[in-house]
Amino acid sequence: MALWDKLKAELIDIVQWLDDTNDTLIWRFPRYNNEIKNGAKLVVREGQAAVFINEGQIADVFKPGTYDLTTQNLPILATLKGWKYGFESPFKAEVYFVSTRQFTNLKWGTPGPCTMRDPEFGAVRVTAFGIYSIKIKDPAVFIREIAGTDGEFSTDEIQDNLKGKIGMRIKEVMPELQIPVIDLESKVFTMGEMLKERIAPAFESLGIALTEVQVQDVGLPEEVERAIDKAGAMRAIGNMQMYTQYETANSINDAANNPGGLAAAGVGIGMGFGMGGQMGNAMGGAFTNMVQQPGINPGFSGGAAQPPPMPGPPPLPQLNLFVAINGQQSGPFEAPALQQMVLSGQLTRETLVWKQGMASWTAAGTVAELAPVFGAVPPPMPPA
Repeated sequence: MALWDKLKAELIDIVQWLDDTNDTLIWRFPRYNNEIKNGAKLVVREGQAAVFINEGQIADVFKPGTYDLTTQNLPILATLKGWKYGFESPFKAEVYFVSTRQFTNLKWGTPGPCTMRDPEFGAVRVTAFGIYSIKIKDPAVFIREIAGTDGEFSTDEIQDNLKGKIGMRIKEVMPELQIPVIDLESKVFTMGEMLKERIAPAFESLGIALTEVQVQDVGLPEEVERAIDKAGAMRAIGNMQMYTQYETANSINDAANNPGGLAAAGVGIGMGFGMGGQMGNAMGGAFTNMVQQPGINPGFSGGAAQPPPMPGPPPLPQLNLFVAINGQQSGPFEAPALQQMVLSGQLTRETLVWKQGMASWTAAGTVAELAPVFGAVPPPMPPA
């Protein structure tokens, strides 16, 4: 009995994988020389698949669940081994567990710069990098095409292959956008979607589903970035004079951080020349203005523009006014005639007048339209 118990103990009765890693794609069950007992339990957890391989040939693939390993559950393996009428004896087979969960934050990048034609900067060498996510879609295909007989296969072993595929395709995608290089960063989502669409078929041929591609950054040459920064600064400042002041202020700040250095001396000299030039310009401008003032130099004309002639008096309004003279209605009169009547004394501010639109006869001095008529007549001379 002791010998039989020992033999039974050497038979495997539970086949399972307790994965405690975050990067293992495939793990081979360590059978060694032991055989799997007929009716043994196969436990496949969520996010896993189990693949049976007999003498290098892929047999049965199991999805998540618990199985009794019998002829009915191993149809392909039974065929390969010739179990026509069922089997009772232990058997040998390689069991590979495949992780079918999603693997995220895998990194990719361009293997070298991509040359793009830009309307402003000409030919520009651009780089890009980001992350992607995958999951094994077809365990049998993945083992056949990638893992082979590797007993433990991790994401590190396939990273170079996959990120190389993405890095090469991004070189096709960026020029196809046909936008200036400074606008590429605003299209990172679009580039990610285009990459995923382009590369997904190549991944599927390996049994892998490409679930996400992100373009996280686009790299430009340093000289292009400096040109963009300076162009932005100039646009913000508005003109070259203010840009020079901006650069001078930066130099002063650098000199302040290094008071004893040559930068401080250079800035001091530059400021001296700059201030001297500004003072000279200011004094020259002031002297020129003084010379050109007529009160200081009456003989100077300098071709200066002369003021326009003084405007004449405003035209008299159209009145069509009736005037009460000696108790009789006279008129209608217009402004020139009324002005003569004022000069002759026939029309005074107390004289009653009327025009269409008035409710009644009114003193002439209260009619606003007659103000120019009375204003055009000089007041009486003061007594001697």
